Amino acid sequence: MMTKQAHKSLMVAAAVAGSMFAGQALAQAWPAKPIRMVVPFPVGGGSDSTARILSQRLQDRLKQQIIIENRTGAGGAIGTEFAARAAPDGYTILLGSASEIVMLPAVASKLSFDPLKDFVAIARVADVPLLLVTHPALPVKTTRDLVELARKRPGDINYGSAGNGSTSHLSMALFNSVTGTKMVHVPYKGSVQATTDLVAGTLQAGTNTMPASLPFVKSGRLRAVAITTPRRSLLLPDVPTVAESGVPGYEVTLWTGVFSPTGTPKEIVAQFGREIEASLAQPDTREALSRLGSEVNFSPLEPFTAFMRAEYAKWVKVTREANIRLDQQ
Repeated sequence: MMTKQAHKSLMVAAAVAGSMFAGQALAQAWPAKPIRMVVPFPVGGGSDSTARILSQRLQDRLKQQIIIENRTGAGGAIGTEFAARAAPDGYTILLGSASEIVMLPAVASKLSFDPLKDFVAIARVADVPLLLVTHPALPVKTTRDLVELARKRPGDINYGSAGNGSTSHLSMALFNSVTGTKMVHVPYKGSVQATTDLVAGTLQAGTNTMPASLPFVKSGRLRAVAITTPRRSLLLPDVPTVAESGVPGYEVTLWTGVFSPTGTPKEIVAQFGREIEASLAQPDTREALSRLGSEVNFSPLEPFTAFMRAEYAKWVKVTREANIRLDQQ
């Protein structure tokens, strides 16, 4: 006759086995319907373009439609919150970036979501370099020139951004911090307006993504001083990095990645990661992203999660030292 302890052990074993079989069955059945990929920025932007390239490759592999849903506003917070609150069933994912995943939380203390707790970081997808650019009238050609001039003229050099807490804001705040300069932040309601005023000479310096800056650099209306990533770009191989130009430790990368709500079954997360890796390995995917100014940089769940947490800690430090808050101008 079976003892109570033996019966209890048998029931626990059965429950564990049932859970394993259920997870395997779920993974085998997924995806059984279209998948929604949330993009927290407008149609035609860098995140949207990346999402459309990646989604096409993924749906070819998964044999299921992936629908892009642009939910914009509040610096990416609206779409990110929507994705965080979605059912964790593998049918809603977020194409997120450094901007709303680690930078925005570093300056906004009252967000209704926590990207580090509310999401599973499925995979890093690609990186978009930023260019440190100046107006040609500013008498500088190198990063050292800019640092020396800014130190001589504290408060005289203005830089624009897409808004308080944006990537273009925090990248220059970090530059000020590590170089001891005091260039003045001028926030705009978007990167287009900031770039327009920089080209016109109303502003003297700033950072912007490679795709947005490149046409003006090639036409001579802006001067590319340096690139903010650890490596030079193949699109501008003669432009040095900020770090190799005399500012060691400076690095800003606008990375993108795929996220799912916390609680998504591990089997689905793992399969999604494998499919993303395979999609990014395709030469045509790399070429398509390269035309956007993006560089494929796949990283799976665990290293991507560790990287993301380190990035968040970095930007918390930067924003605290610079006393940057979302409601500041």
